[in-house]
Amino acid sequence: MAKEHTLSLKTGDLAPEFLATSTDGSLLSLSGFKGHPIVLFFYPKDNTPRCTREACEFRDIYEEFKAAGVVVLGVSTDPIKSHAKFTAKFELPFPLLSDVDQSIVRAYGVWGEKIFMGRKYMGTYRVTFHIGPDSRIVRIWPTVKPEGHAAEVLASLRE
Repeated sequence: MAKEHTLSLKTGDLAPEFLATSTDGSLLSLSGFKGHPIVLFFYPKDNTPRCTREACEFRDIYEEFKAAGVVVLGVSTDPIKSHAKFTAKFELPFPLLSDVDQSIVRAYGVWGEKIFMGRKYMGTYRVTFHIGPDSRIVRIWPTVKPEGHAAEVLASLRE
């Protein structure tokens, strides 16, 4: 079950700038998408069941996001090599950003202590941000269940 996390960012805040290597090796920044709405989804790890489900659900309705002019970006702390394999295996049409130094996950407040099978470790929380064309946060989903999440985000963007 998804756990609620206390985030320092709130609706209306300016989204933190980032510069990260994308799946295709290019550098992408938040400011590079100014004027476009963005869905920035953070996920723990490539090629894991729930992360794969989430990414594939965004893939399956990606054309609807694209038709609405929405940029979809996935972010995890996995290296580009892992992202490239994940993207190829599941034919993901949107960029995945590699945050190996944890600068983006920390800036967005989605990095912290997690517990799995009684073991504590540091990791990325599954959180999604809708960032407006003005780089301000429109909505945050602090507790994401992968099943149906992409459709929920798309419906919210259409409101």
